[in-house]
Amino acid sequence: MTSEAQTDPPILIRGARRLAAGDAPTSFLLAGGRIAAVGTEADEAAPAGARRVDAGGLSAAPGFIDLQVNGGFGRDFTADPGAIWDVGIRLAEAGVTAFVPTIVSSPAEVAAHARATFAAGPPPGYGGAWPIGLHLEGPFLNPAKRGAHGEDHLRVPEPSLAAEWSPATGVVMATIAPELPGALALIHDLAGRGIVVAAGHSLATEDEGRAAIGAGVRYATHLFNAMPPLDHHEPGLVAALLSDRRVTVGLIADGFHVAPSVVDLVWRLAGPGRVSIVTDAMAALGMADGRYVLGDRAVEVADGTARTPDGRLAGGVLPLLESVRNLARFTGCGIAEAVAAVTTTPARLLALTDRGSLNVGGLGDLVLLSDELSVEMTFVRGRQVGP
Repeated sequence: MTSEAQTDPPILIRGARRLAAGDAPTSFLLAGGRIAAVGTEADEAAPAGARRVDAGGLSAAPGFIDLQVNGGFGRDFTADPGAIWDVGIRLAEAGVTAFVPTIVSSPAEVAAHARATFAAGPPPGYGGAWPIGLHLEGPFLNPAKRGAHGEDHLRVPEPSLAAEWSPATGVVMATIAPELPGALALIHDLAGRGIVVAAGHSLATEDEGRAAIGAGVRYATHLFNAMPPLDHHEPGLVAALLSDRRVTVGLIADGFHVAPSVVDLVWRLAGPGRVSIVTDAMAALGMADGRYVLGDRAVEVADGTARTPDGRLAGGVLPLLESVRNLARFTGCGIAEAVAAVTTTPARLLALTDRGSLNVGGLGDLVLLSDELSVEMTFVRGRQVGP
């Protein structure tokens, strides 16, 4: 993907606290799209022409990373991959600085179109959250756990259908049901190319789940959702994913997809460090309650959920920041730990060494938060992009 050269003037952010308790106010110098200096070195290195931001009373956090975004604000990525950039601008208003656009089960040409859109890069002057690469959620899913995916688009794992998938061609994550014929070989192949392979939309047994992890699965797509429930006699895929420390689990913490008490249980078993909070946002994110036709789906948005006409959950409509608040509320963890579930943890999963922290040399992706955990300013690659 192409990108514009970073020509924005340096920004000196002064007086912000890191989220860790007890940290004294400090300074961050953003220059050349990166964090150029921190602390007294930032004050000393700031050129005379640097823009100065008074962040007194605010906390600084790494920019948020959402690993599963299907669309938002009336736009659906599968129906219109070009919407990635418009949605990215709106996501930055909620502190999201990077995201993984998700393409659901669809004809092969749809994924190819999405890859081409991603490769072409942003429009001139783009100022929004940065897409990291695509998540292809399907078409290799179990029809019995398809959720809102169209059954006509589902396929048995076939290497030729995924022959062009790789991070170099814009695919950084793929969800596969590991019990399908040929799935293990494809999982091994994709993982070997550097794709993060996730298990999801599946009826896999515990043994099949463990075999998939052995083949290369390292992520759980929206744990519990579109999977058999955890059972004490037949633990299933959920148990395999939770019990293996190599696996990071994605969790929708809106209080509807997974009950708050179960979010707490997962956190006790796998977090912090292995829980990635995602929105699973669909086109209804940011829209008022009502009935809509979004992409090729009719949905009803009400009370913080979006459902298909037959009552199935169709995706998330809760902003990522609200899910972070929920994680802290459901589990009693500290805000810094909750924020790590949308910063440090997803960055580590995707091997993004220059994101997910506020270290010198990292990308200038930074969010300033109030004590009430509202987003006051968002910076992407050293440029203020929202609110």
